[in-house]
Amino acid sequence: MGGQAQGPRPSAIGQALLAISDQWTLLILQRAFLLRTKRFADWRDDLGMSESVLSNRLKELVAGGLLLPSPYREEGRTRTEYLLTEQARELWPLLVHVWSWERAWVPRRAGLPELVHETCGNRTDVELGCAACGGAPVTARDTETLRGEATFAQVAVPRLHRKTVRVNAEDDPLSYFPETFELLGDRWGTVLLAAAFLGVRRFADFQAELGVAPSVLSNRLRRFTELGVLTTDESEGGRPRYRLTDKGLAFFGVFAFLIDWAQRWYTGPPGTDLRLLHRACGKPFQPYLRCLSCGEPLERPAVAFLVGADGELRPAASTG
Repeated sequence: MGGQAQGPRPSAIGQALLAISDQWTLLILQRAFLLRTKRFADWRDDLGMSESVLSNRLKELVAGGLLLPSPYREEGRTRTEYLLTEQARELWPLLVHVWSWERAWVPRRAGLPELVHETCGNRTDVELGCAACGGAPVTARDTETLRGEATFAQVAVPRLHRKTVRVNAEDDPLSYFPETFELLGDRWGTVLLAAAFLGVRRFADFQAELGVAPSVLSNRLRRFTELGVLTTDESEGGRPRYRLTDKGLAFFGVFAFLIDWAQRWYTGPPGTDLRLLHRACGKPFQPYLRCLSCGEPLERPAVAFLVGADGELRPAASTG
């Protein structure tokens, strides 16, 4: 993608993070899923983005294979709308799990839209399961994560864009909360979370695994503790140990879907993949979502959200 720093090719997960771990990129994709937004002016007006930023992100999404430009005629002029590709549409469970995590763990002024499972007709929530065996629910404690030697070095890729904070994001019921972007969209935050899921606990071990400057690591650990994602206790030597809280562990589903999507659509150098194993069945963990009300797997066409003051049902993925 344009603007990427030169250096070793990132892992598949690193490439995926370059593609989607940007606030505006995720919001563009989210609006395409929920509101079937396809046109430049509609994204600009709904998100309050500058035209230059929106144009840049749309170009990157097209170059990355997530949006497909499609010409159409309007008032005698040829214009362009942007359709979700299959690669992008396969992100829908990750985005739904972000919705579920924020609903459970992040207080907000504007309530999130309700998810409706049209198969059973209920307003519901989701839980994570293993498609290999059908078991659910599955938590981080039910899995084992295996990695190659170079994973962390090539996941923590520099961001393409400066981190920004969206004004009045809390008042938008469709907006992701800034906490999500600190966990998913931060260069070192994502790999720190991955290391925590792997069982890393001490400052020196995080530094050795991540290869990050002590000041940067200290900042991220302090911030994750403030967010309630990590908590600390003292080891025998008096130095703090960091462990995931229930809130941090609940983010595992997003992590699992990111790994699954990344390694199906991108290829990294040898030794850079992460493998998740489901301990109960002994097979590679294949994440899927099921309805908390009826227990049936969620299929994209049967998932909708109640969006807007009129409570209109909107599909969880565009068919365009």
